[in-house]
Amino acid sequence: MSDRLEQLKEFLKDSPQDPFLKYALATEYLKLGNQDEALKGYTDLISNHADYVGTYYHLGKLYEKMNRVEDARDIYKKGMVITQQKRNMHALSELRGALSLLEGDDEDEY
Repeated sequence: MSDRLEQLKEFLKDSPQDPFLKYALATEYLKLGNQDEALKGYTDLISNHADYVGTYYHLGKLYEKMNRVEDARDIYKKGMVITQQKRNMHALSELRGALSLLEGDDEDEY
């Protein structure tokens, strides 16, 4: 197990509801190739910290990697609603781009 992963787990013991730490942990799991733990972390963030906008893009990309295209599409769209509400135009643009690429990929299959 990586030192960074262990550090993040220790930090989370002190601040178990910190969305940044949860996000960092999920991302570290993904970096280490543990998609299941990354998925758990990202879905926890969506459930408990829905306004943490960075999660939507990364969860969508993870769903794509897992060939869960409909889940990816749904999460991008949910993220777009949240980013519009929060007026986070940069995150909104990234989600629109990801959705556009995803839908373009779908059309190539037919």
